[in-house]
Amino acid sequence: MRIAAFETSTDWCSIALWIDGEIAALERRAGHRHTELALPMLERLLANSGTAVAALDAIAYGAGPGSFTGLRIACGIAQGLAMARGLPVFGVSTLEAIAEESGASRVVVCIDARMREVYYACLERSGGAWRAAISPRCVPPAAVVPPPGAGWVGCGSGFSAYPEMLDRVAARVLPDVHPSAVAVARIAAPPLARGEGVDAALAAPTYLRDKVAMTIEERGSR
Repeated sequence: MRIAAFETSTDWCSIALWIDGEIAALERRAGHRHTELALPMLERLLANSGTAVAALDAIAYGAGPGSFTGLRIACGIAQGLAMARGLPVFGVSTLEAIAEESGASRVVVCIDARMREVYYACLERSGGAWRAAISPRCVPPAAVVPPPGAGWVGCGSGFSAYPEMLDRVAARVLPDVHPSAVAVARIAAPPLARGEGVDAALAAPTYLRDKVAMTIEERGSR
């Protein structure tokens, strides 16, 4: 199976190509240039592997939560490539991608969601997949509670943004771990192989929060 994977929910533009279990990837800090960089990066991966875009079997993308604009970019690229070729798509949780990238088996994921909130979940690897011990949610940092049991690793930008509130929820903290297209491809490959991809028209970001920005009054009260 040949899968192109995109992850643009953070400052990183991350693209991966999965070919029968072998993964090649490119990643760079993009700022606001994800749209400009993503497809040329995929073209480079395809050229390096001697694979034509017409040979792809599926598209995977980081579905969120994360940057509202970044999520729409990944989803839009996935839809564009898939619709033109009749390919299935598969959206992967950004929080699961961070957990996958960490290499740990019990992960407290916290991403800075801005507006004094974090995207938060506690995920455990079970049977080759990620299971939520505490389901994904958007909450103030003070509302993040320690997960049950021991051996949890804290990952994500929330731990950098709110260290005084979040360091208490994990024995070890890796704040620089971010979601990658490699992690997206690894998570997406098994369900795609089982035929669980969906029509491109059904692809959608997972925001967890509808509000994009604070009001003037809210900014003034910080």
